[in-house]
This record gives sequence, structure tokens and C-alpha cells, in this order.
Amino acid sequence: MVRRNLRNAMRCSLHRFGLTKAVPLAISRGTTTAVDHLLFVIEAEGTTGWGETGGFETGHRRYETAQVAAELQALMPQLADLSPEPLQALEPLLASLSPPARCAVDLALHDWWGQRLGRPVACLWGLETQRAVATSVTLGLGAVPAVLERLERWWNQLPASRIKLKLGSPEGLEHDRSLVVAVAAAIEARQQRLGGAAAELQVDANGGWSLETARAMVAWLADAGVVLVEQPLPPLLDPEADAAQFAALELDCPIALVADESCWNLADVVRLAPFVDGINIKLLKSGGLSEALLMARAAQRLGLGVMLGCYSDSALLNGAAAQLLPLVTWPDLDSHLNLVDDPFEGPQLVQGDGLRAGDGAGLGLSLRPDSPLAEALAHAGTPPTATTWTPAPGPAADGGPHARP
Repeated sequence: MVRRNLRNAMRCSLHRFGLTKAVPLAISRGTTTAVDHLLFVIEAEGTTGWGETGGFETGHRRYETAQVAAELQALMPQLADLSPEPLQALEPLLASLSPPARCAVDLALHDWWGQRLGRPVACLWGLETQRAVATSVTLGLGAVPAVLERLERWWNQLPASRIKLKLGSPEGLEHDRSLVVAVAAAIEARQQRLGGAAAELQVDANGGWSLETARAMVAWLADAGVVLVEQPLPPLLDPEADAAQFAALELDCPIALVADESCWNLADVVRLAPFVDGINIKLLKSGGLSEALLMARAAQRLGLGVMLGCYSDSALLNGAAAQLLPLVTWPDLDSHLNLVDDPFEGPQLVQGDGLRAGDGAGLGLSLRPDSPLAEALAHAGTPPTATTWTPAPGPAADGGPHARP
């Protein structure tokens, strides 16, 4: 590992902040109204990098925010005399962390790298930074009238040309079908009223179906106009058994079959590639952008579509994920659009529901100055300094420090 003069040592800090949903989200495993997340900050050589993380569960794995915080607090003294670059030199130290703990550090290091060089991370990867892709918006489980009301609320907020409907209801298969019929009818009615293309309908069972149920549903979903089914089967800890159940469903599935909870890293992409049409990358699962970039590139080479998803994440995590958007088929980064107290600003909506990364350097983020988190950082003596960037040549081209907006 690359050590540095202690006078310029990497300084780390950890800060807890709350996130509250405007509309609670119910899926097959339960309902989320609010979460506590963590901001991991590194400072070195006058430049700051931010990373976000938090607890989550997938039905077969679970991470608590307190557990992740304890991992990061134990790591911080080990980072104190290390350089934040090259990132590769830190990989052995980060390898032992849980995916969400590794995610926080990985994002902060990428943000620091981009801030230091005065460029967005996507630009440093050689990606097309100005490309915007329509994101899906999520409808949670619930009674049919409540789900239709949520759909109308989304349509009042943005065009929502891609709809993701949660299925796998504890109320059973007939309720799932009633939700699909109602949402498809609402999409058709809106298209007839406004003209243009109808919104795309995707479904996500979050592992809520058995193989028998999934087989019964996929042909019916295709007839109902659904274009994609995500994680219909429960994820299994045994990799071979997990892949086998996708293999058993794949031949009977006439629509795109996407793995989410079953796909965490590059090895999972390779393992599942023969049996699925796409994978859902989430940074908390992958452990950050380093693994996520490998997964997205490999998926493309293997002929798979890439979905880019989120949990109850702020604009920081979604802004980090947005660096990958030029490689993505199905963006699903809407969690920050359903928060009442997001302390960050990052991904930009353009042309209605097109999403692209923020314009700033690094992860393209800024901190709302009136947020409680901004006050906490100021009180802790952690100034949100960074570099700004514009696509055209300008003052930021030299990578010198400027105030983050």
C-alpha cells in the first residue's frame, strides 16, 4: 500500500443521516418508510470525497446499518496514513469489508479521484457523460386504488415513460394479476388521451414467487404487455442451485428475465449469464463502483442488458450509480425522487424522465446548505470543498480546488 507523509495523511469521518420517503414502498418482503444512512468522508491534499451506505436485506442476506458503521469505524485508523491513490493499492484492505461498507469507501475514493482531477468519474472512464436515459419509477405493492393513485402521483411529477410494478404480493397471485391489469389499463388510457408511445411496463417480484408460480405468470405477463420480469424466484445462497432455478424458468420465459437479488458481483454475472437476459447492479450489493463497472462491461460483452437499481438511497448513491448510465439498458434510479429530506443533489432529470449524472466533478454531487447534514459537517469541521467541472474547457481543467456548489 502507498503510505504518505503524516502531515498530509488521509482524514476520514463518518456521519449518520436520515432519509424519509414521501410515499412508503411495499415489496414482497415488507414496507419501508424511512432509513438511516451513513456518509463516509475522506479528505486529503485539500480535496474531499464522499461515499454513502446503509443497511439492506435481500431475503437471503442482511446487513444492519449499525454493523456497517462499526466496520467503517474500525477501518478508519488503518486508512489514516495511506494515500487515496492509486485505488488499486487499497483493494487488499477493502476486500475483507462487507459489500455495503466497501461501497462507502469505494465511492468516497472515486469521488476524491474525480474531484482531484477536476472531472466526472464517468469522463475519466471514457464514457459519454451527457447521455440521458429514461429511468423507471416504482409502484409498490398495495390495494389497486392505492397503486393507481401512486401512479398518478408519479405522472404529476414527471412523464414516467417506464413503470416498474412490484409483485409477489402476500395476498397471492390473483392480487398480482389484478395489479398488472389495472396498471396496464391506466397506461393505455393515458396513451390514448395524450398520444405518443405508451409507457413501458416492467414487473419485479423481489423473489416472491415459486418456480411453479413464475412459470404460470411469465406467459400471462407477456400477453398483458409487460416487457420485463425481475427476480421472480427467491435468491439462494447456494450458487449452483440459484442458477439452476433460473435455468428451469428461462426456456419458458417469453419476456426479458433479469436477476437482481441473485447477482452481487462479476462472478455472479458470469454464473447467471446463460440463463438470464439481464442483471440489476446496485452499488450496495456490488461494494461500490469498482466492481459495478466490471459487471456492466462484462454484461455487455456477454450480451446481457444492464439494469441499474437502488434501495432507499439518496442522490449521493444514485449520483454515483449514474456514472454508469452510458452502459445501462434499464435505469431504475428513482429512490431519491421519493424523498422529502434528501441532503444531496446529484443526478439530473432532462427531457422529462431522462436521467444523467450531475455536472460536477467526481460523482457530480452537491450538499443542500440548509440540510441538517450540512450543519453537522460544518460543526464537525468537515468543509464540503471540491472541484467543479463543465464539458467545455474552462478553469476547472487544471484540477485546482474550487468551492463545491
